[in-house]
Amino acid sequence: MLGIIGGTSLLFADLPPLKEEVVATPYGRAVVHSGEICLVPRHQYSRPPHRINHKAHLAALKMKGVDRIIAFGSVGSLRVKYRPGSLLIPQDFISWGAIPTFHDGTITHVMPGLDHDLIITLGNIHEDAQIGGTYVQTTGPRFETAAEVRALAEVADMVGMTVASEATLAIELGIRFAAICNVDNYANGIGDESISYETILTAAKAGSRRTSIILEKIVEELA
Repeated sequence: MLGIIGGTSLLFADLPPLKEEVVATPYGRAVVHSGEICLVPRHQYSRPPHRINHKAHLAALKMKGVDRIIAFGSVGSLRVKYRPGSLLIPQDFISWGAIPTFHDGTITHVMPGLDHDLIITLGNIHEDAQIGGTYVQTTGPRFETAAEVRALAEVADMVGMTVASEATLAIELGIRFAAICNVDNYANGIGDESISYETILTAAKAGSRRTSIILEKIVEELA
C-alpha cells in the first residue's frame, strides 16, 4: 500500500477519490483518507508544524498496511540556484532540534536514510524534478533568522519543518520513505522578497495543477 503525506502543497490539488476515516493509534487519533492509496494531511486539526502528531500519522499509516511513503514538502531554498517553483528530491536530511521516536522505552539504534529506489522513481515522475541535495528541518513555527539561514546553507540545500521527523519515524517502522519538495520561497536573507505564510499559500495555489499531475503520476507508478 502506498502512503502519501501532504501539507500546504496539497491544499489546492485535485485528489483521487478517497474515504476519510479517523484511525485510533496508541499515540492519538489520525485522519486518514483511504482508497487506492492512504493519504494523511499533516496539518489536520489545524496544527502548526511544531505541534503535528507525527507518531499518530505514521502509526496510522502502518496500521493501514502502508509499506512505502511519498511525502510532499514545502521548503525554503538555501541556494540561489534553486529558485522558487523548483522541484527538489532530497537524498539526505538533517534534523536539528527534537527528533521524534517510537523507541522511548527501548534501546534501539536505527540507521536513517531515504529510499534510493523511491528517489529514482520520483526523479522520473516530472521533467522539472531535480534529484539531489540535503533537507534540513528546523522546529518552527517561526521562520529562520538570516544568521541561521547562513549557517544552514553551509550543510544543506533546502529548509523545512516536517519531512525529517516523518522520515525518521517511517524508518523505525520499516516503511520505505522519500520526499518531493516544492520550493515556495528563498529562505530568509537569500532573496529580496519578504517571507510570510501568505506567500507560501500563494505559491502552493499557483503550483496546484503541477502538484495534481505529480500526485497522479505517483499513484500510477507506485500504487
